[in-house]
Amino acid sequence: MKEFKALIEEKEYDFLRTDPRLGKNIILLGVSGSYGYGTNRDGSDVDLRGIALNGKSDLLGLDTFEQFEDRITDTVIFSFMKIIGLLMNCNPNTIEILGLDDDQYVIKNEMGQELLENKGLFLSKRAVASFGHYAGSQLRRLQNAIARDSLTQSEREKHIMNSVTNALNDFNARHKDYNGSSIRLYIDEAVTDDLDTEIFVDGEFRHYPLRQYNEMINTLTNVIRDYSKIGERNKKKDERHLNKHAMHLIRLFMMGTNILENGEITTRMKGDNLKLLLDIRDGKYMSESKLIPEFFEIVGYYEKRFEEAAIKSYLPDEPDIKSIAKLAESFNYRAVTGDIK
Repeated sequence: MKEFKALIEEKEYDFLRTDPRLGKNIILLGVSGSYGYGTNRDGSDVDLRGIALNGKSDLLGLDTFEQFEDRITDTVIFSFMKIIGLLMNCNPNTIEILGLDDDQYVIKNEMGQELLENKGLFLSKRAVASFGHYAGSQLRRLQNAIARDSLTQSEREKHIMNSVTNALNDFNARHKDYNGSSIRLYIDEAVTDDLDTEIFVDGEFRHYPLRQYNEMINTLTNVIRDYSKIGERNKKKDERHLNKHAMHLIRLFMMGTNILENGEITTRMKGDNLKLLLDIRDGKYMSESKLIPEFFEIVGYYEKRFEEAAIKSYLPDEPDIKSIAKLAESFNYRAVTGDIK
């Protein structure tokens, strides 16, 4: 295992100390990706994710700070105010920061520890939608890859239609408070060259927020783009990517189910869960560049467990917003006064 605390002392991580938004403002920084999940192997990159307090100028002035990113070291540090909103929604890519083992944190001051001690405030049944959404996205990627290789163009178009419909339904469920639009997807004879049939859209929008419209279009086009990446493909590379997507699909179900069943955030997988994830990543459920039926039986098992956990969960429907507000006020007051420990 890498000595993570020693790693950040190296010159390429000087930005942690020299960037004016970071330095003493970092309250929490830990490993993410394969080292966070416990699925690392020799040569795995070290990804870091963390949280930094907003500065006085952000909170009282006109400056804004949402996140810092260093692509060379694959380090992402969220501002406190941005991550609070993401944590309240049980966003899988950020809630995992609060579920690391102690030895996986490279920076953790007193305020970081205080945030960890209050992580239960953020847990709610919002995890059903957030983890379900991310798991659904991973499953569509797998389905897309299978469809690309085995179906005719018209059959693929039907499969794409199913995927974009699911994506649209998921989008609408997350924006259910707004009803100022109607949109219909259907397949008809193609007008695009080299296609036999294709998907068409009819829509009507009235007083519809432009940003929300743009998000919806991006959601649908991302599904289409997944199908378009055929070209000259490296099968070995494709297999690795497919296995990685498959592993993360099951990992999302595992993590989401644990939150809903036990009210616990566990990022590093262990025991039988870790063994299964490593088997998937290493190709045990792949044959001739395709995932075998046994893998989809595993998907069905974990999907059912997640659905049952969602129904039986004792978690509240919403996070403890009043307590989170008090916590945020306390952290921001200390950020403004410089009482950062």
